[in-house]
Amino acid sequence: MGVIHCVANQKGGVGKTTTAVSLAAGCALAGLRTLLVDLDPQCNATSALGQAPAARHPLVERTPLRDSVLETKFENLSLLPGSRSFKDVDALAHVDDSQSRQVAEHLMTNVGLFDQIFVDCPPSLGALTQTALTAADDVLMPLQCEYFAMEGLTQMIELIREVIKNSNNRLAFGHIVLTMYECSLELTHEVEREVRDFFGEVVSPTVVPRDVALAEAPSHGETIFSYAPRSRGARAYLELTQEVLGRD
Repeated sequence: MGVIHCVANQKGGVGKTTTAVSLAAGCALAGLRTLLVDLDPQCNATSALGQAPAARHPLVERTPLRDSVLETKFENLSLLPGSRSFKDVDALAHVDDSQSRQVAEHLMTNVGLFDQIFVDCPPSLGALTQTALTAADDVLMPLQCEYFAMEGLTQMIELIREVIKNSNNRLAFGHIVLTMYECSLELTHEVEREVRDFFGEVVSPTVVPRDVALAEAPSHGETIFSYAPRSRGARAYLELTQEVLGRD
């Protein structure tokens, strides 16, 4: 079975979906069969790859995922689309622990065709994120370089520890990834120092710069590698992809 990476942060606007899409695209470029799972009701990961949200979320219907996975225009990159269906969002957001494990097991047992799986989670600590963490091998947490983005980090880490404690112990803390990095701002360096001093090697040595190309690519249905392959954002996510694959 492939390695399942959960990309999560309870705060929105920190580069979570950009990170999930870019890492999935980077693995696909490396020739690995890669699946991007959109678990966020906003469906931004789905639209970023030029696809439409599903009428019903495959994880709610419990149908074989191979029947719901979409092939994208990018070689080796497949997508399990999200759904904006209120009914499906409500069903996934209010599962109990037992149901959460069932959904996670359904995901884990249906991804054998892929080498790498990235799950884009909603910006919350709710059942959707917990389900993804239960299914995952590791968690990647994008963190914007500003103090407000650090708020709630403790709660996110506590949720990760709780899942590790109560699940099958497969989950490991992969990386904290500093995003929207502005090297000209002293605040950026202050936040980086604090995060690295506290978390040490868990923080990725690669930082993702603020790059307009990263914001533009999804509006064209392109990944950063197809839209602006020589951009700073593309270089950063290529390095981060190499880090992630090096830890597997």
